[in-house]
This record gives sequence, structure tokens and C-alpha cells, in this order.
Amino acid sequence: MLKVIEIKKTFNPGTVNEKVAIDGLSLTLNKGEFASIIGSNGAGKSTLFNAIAGSFYVDKGYIDLDGEEITYEEEYKRSYSIGRMFQDPLKGTAPHMTIEENLALAYLRAYKKGAYFARVTKKDKSLFREKLAQLNMGLEDRMKQPVGLLSGGQRQALTLLMATLVTPKLLLLDEHTAALDPATAEKVMDLTKRIVSENKIACLMITHNMQSALDLGNRLLMMDSGKIVLDIKGEEKKNLTIEDLLRRFRDQAGKSLDNDRIILS
Repeated sequence: MLKVIEIKKTFNPGTVNEKVAIDGLSLTLNKGEFASIIGSNGAGKSTLFNAIAGSFYVDKGYIDLDGEEITYEEEYKRSYSIGRMFQDPLKGTAPHMTIEENLALAYLRAYKKGAYFARVTKKDKSLFREKLAQLNMGLEDRMKQPVGLLSGGQRQALTLLMATLVTPKLLLLDEHTAALDPATAEKVMDLTKRIVSENKIACLMITHNMQSALDLGNRLLMMDSGKIVLDIKGEEKKNLTIEDLLRRFRDQAGKSLDNDRIILS
């Protein structure tokens, strides 16, 4: 379970460039919950992810993961139990290393808590092959090839596997299919849903696609000005339309959603 309690983050405080990016935000995410997050640019979505992952420390409030406060824990320590994917397929893998070596690094980091000089066994390699086969991309027969030879979709699928090879307590997906073509994006999203569901992982996913936010997961969060202005789940979420969502955002935030990328999606 993730608990985020009244966190606040201000960048460039006391200057003309001061920006309150997160403003008294609270959130509880239970094991197995899959929540989509939507909001305009500057709403605070990626800043929230950075705060949870430990890219910086928050100014106020605290963050708890499975009963352990991690508010001031270093980012590399949080990465043992928090998986994260970015929009750029190139960010999650080392291109000059083989598929097997990338998986070994991810496995040793999460399973043996950063024991980078430990060795992977034949049993570990069999596990890698088994997991790769589940992607249905033929990567299990290319384990000795450099990751740089893979397509963007293959690299993003591999990154997803690396982030969940050892089941994390929390998975953060930052528009992880936005840079892919529609067919590949759909395949990676199907893999995401299956892996999250099978392993009952608590998952937060940022998206700019309103229909995806309505269709995916069992919860929808809408952010504006560093706050969560809508939190919809269960049957209430299932019955929503895009028009309903835009209307409820306008009623709650006191303004219309004006982000063309979101509306046109």
C-alpha cells in the first residue's frame, strides 16, 4: 500500500520563478489497484512520480510504502521496491549490453538489493528466457543480442519486464506507450494489464488519452495545479464518458480543461 500524505513541493522558492508544483496532495493506493492519472501539462503528474520515486525530497508531508516511511530515503534504495517506466523507450535499458545482461542487472538490483557483483545462475537465465517468451516477441531467442538492435516497442516491452521481473511494491508508468505506434502501443498496454493483474501490483499510470484513462484500471485520478481534483473508482468509473469527465473536471476545478493533446486524444 502507498500512502502519500499532504506533500508539497515548490521549485525556485523565493524567486520570480517560484512554482508550487505539488500543493498539499494526499493519496492512498492499495495493493492491486491500477489508477490512471490525467491532467494538463504542469498539473503535477510527473512531479508526483518524482516525489514518490525519490528524485527529490518533498518540502512537507510524508510518503509511506507498505508501512515503511520512505520520505527521505535515497532514490536508489526506493528503486528496489518501486518499478518505473518513462515515455522514452531508450531510457529504461542499456543499449550496448545484451538482453540477458540487462535482465541480469534488473534482477540482481531488485532481488539481491543491488548486489551487482553477484552472479546469475543457470536457473536465473532459464527464468529470463521464460519471462521473455511470455512477451510473444521472439526475444527469448535473442538473449545474446545488444538491446540497441531492438525496436522501440521491443525495448519498452523489455523495460516493462525488467521493472517487474521481481514483483515491485509499486509500478509507476509515465506515458510509457506514448512514443510507440498504435499497434505496438496496444500490445505493450495489453502486456502491462496482464503483468499488473497477475502479480496484483499497485500501479499508477500517467496518460494523456482520456479514453484510455476511462478504460484502463479500476481508478481514475485527475490533477490540476498540483492537486488531485477528481478521484473516481469502481462502478462510478465504469459508467463515465469523456463528456462526463470534462464536465466534472470543470465543476471541480472551476475551469475547463484546455489541453489540446488530451482533448484530441
